[in-house]
Amino acid sequence: MPKLSISEAAYLLGVSTDTLRRWEKEGKITSSRTEGGHRRYDLTSILKDKEDEGLTILYPRVSTRPQLKDLDRQIAVLETYAQIKGWKNCLTLKDIGSGVNYRKRGLNKLLSLLTEGKATRLVLTTKDRLLRFGSELVFSICELYSVEVVILNKDPDSSPEEELVKDVLEIITVFSAKLHSMRSRKNVAELQENLKKLAELEQ
Repeated sequence: MPKLSISEAAYLLGVSTDTLRRWEKEGKITSSRTEGGHRRYDLTSILKDKEDEGLTILYPRVSTRPQLKDLDRQIAVLETYAQIKGWKNCLTLKDIGSGVNYRKRGLNKLLSLLTEGKATRLVLTTKDRLLRFGSELVFSICELYSVEVVILNKDPDSSPEEELVKDVLEIITVFSAKLHSMRSRKNVAELQENLKKLAELEQ
C-alpha cells in the first residue's frame, strides 16, 4: 500500500491531524519522512496498531423504562457494528435516564474510562444518546485523550430549529415528571399546555 500524507491518514482513520501527531509522539504509531521532512504513514500498520489498542465503548441510552425495546435495539445495532468492524475488546455501558441528567451510572463510568486513558473508541447510535447538552464537552475530552468517536446516524437533515425544539421538549419533559411526582397538578397542567404549543410550532 502506498504511503499516505498526514491529512490522508487522518481522514481515513476519522481523527484530526493533531491527534495523529499526538499518537506518534506517544509512540502509538510511527511514520517515515520524505526528503522534505513531511510525514508519510503506512495505513496497514496504523490500522493494525489501532485495532490492538485500548477499549471500544458502546453507549446506548433511553429516557424511560417503557423504551426498553429501543434500548435493546440500540445495543444490538452497536454490537453488530462492532463485530463487523472487528473490534473485539468492547464494553457496553447502557443507561435509562434523561439526556439532561449528568448523574447516570453508565455515563459516569464512561467519563472515568475516558479520563483514565483506558478507552480507544466511543460508539453511539446518535449524538443525542450521549447528552442533550454537553455532548461537545465529552467529545472534547475524547479528542484530548485520543479517543475516536463514531456516530452511526448523524441525521444530517435535522435543522438547528428542530434540534432546539427537541432540546426544549426534553427539558420540559424532565421537569414535568418531577412536578408530577410532587403532585403539583397546576404546574403539570401548565407544562402540558407548553408541550402542546411547542408541538404546534414543530408542525
